[in-house]
Amino acid sequence: MAASTLHLPSRLAPASPPTTSAVPRSGPFIPTMPDIEEAARAQNLRLELRTLGPFFRVRGLSLDKAGAELGRAEGVVRPWAGGWVLHLDSMRMSRATLGMERSIFGLGLFVGAAAVRHGFDRGCRRAELLAINDTDLYHSKLVRFYRRMGFRAVREVDGSSAGDLPHLLVWGGRGTRMDAGVEELLAKWGGRFRPPPRS
Repeated sequence: MAASTLHLPSRLAPASPPTTSAVPRSGPFIPTMPDIEEAARAQNLRLELRTLGPFFRVRGLSLDKAGAELGRAEGVVRPWAGGWVLHLDSMRMSRATLGMERSIFGLGLFVGAAAVRHGFDRGCRRAELLAINDTDLYHSKLVRFYRRMGFRAVREVDGSSAGDLPHLLVWGGRGTRMDAGVEELLAKWGGRFRPPPRS
């Protein structure tokens, strides 16, 4: 399968923030990128992260289907008033996942976790996305999925007010704007990615 090209906008990208390393701490377990990659391999999934300046793409590739792409997430790390933000442009799962025993949402968690961990390593405090509203049924499923992941709805973008215009320009569609704390997401998912105890 040919790799898709990540098209960059013509505007100049902001300077990338410095990479932050994980620091051991007490409290909730925060999975590292190797933790997430190892958990994915246990599900026959290889995660591939590629970056170009502040832009990034995470691909989930099957280990038992000749490297077929099963899902991807794309976005950008950008500055904001409260610090760096992980802007998730899209997260898509392949139709091939419909025939697998693992659920689409299960595979989506691995791809999403890799994207969020990337944001954490780049100093992001907040993640943002738009649960696109193509159809009422699919939209409601997306919102439920992202809520289970730990996102909260902050605004309905439907074009009914002037305040929606900036969101329509940024996201290119209508839907539910959702936010989450990056570290809070990783802590919420920590149990799924915690390495097994050494014997």
